[in-house]
Amino acid sequence: MSGSHRTAEGGSPPLDEELLADLEARLRQRELQRDQVYDRARRLRRAAQTLMVRLHAGTARPEEAAALRQELAAFGGELRDELRAESPLALDALQEGVEALLLEAVHRDTRLPGPAELGIPPEPYLLGLGDLVGEVRRLALRALAEGHVDRAEERLGLMEALYHALMRFDAPRGIVALKPKQDTARSLLERTRGDVTMARVLLRAHLAPPPAEGPR
Repeated sequence: MSGSHRTAEGGSPPLDEELLADLEARLRQRELQRDQVYDRARRLRRAAQTLMVRLHAGTARPEEAAALRQELAAFGGELRDELRAESPLALDALQEGVEALLLEAVHRDTRLPGPAELGIPPEPYLLGLGDLVGEVRRLALRALAEGHVDRAEERLGLMEALYHALMRFDAPRGIVALKPKQDTARSLLERTRGDVTMARVLLRAHLAPPPAEGPR
């Protein structure tokens, strides 16, 4: 007890001042990095949401998708390197960026880019792929509203392909929380299949010739 008292009263401090200053500097650096990640993630999310709104409205410009793709790859690269410790903070933004760029590819009827092409890890890519199912459903419903049942069936086919792709993965939730996306995709797929089937039935009924009149 007395030895502890003498150490507190005088002599060398228990920890070197330079060490404590270094720890403070490291914590300040982490705070700055977190603020940076939050800001970048917010801007990326806003750009992705804006692009999706414009895609559905038919007003998106190619340069908007190109800018988003460039920012997504740049941000993803930084999160793999100097901002690695803060990468979980940006997961939602990355998956929204993926979702928007995949939707843009759907609108152009081109092959969907993979995670390596977008410069991001597999986890946010799969989450964005799961969210894409809901966006394709919106396209199918619009086609039905405009009377384009064949086009709606094409969108339904894409939803089925996306769903089957998602169901190939059975990763633990600690790696990627894909199960909720799979469940939602299944529900959306079934609802859309019912919508398209009903529209096809109604179309056939409308196009069917009227029944022949019997002898009077």
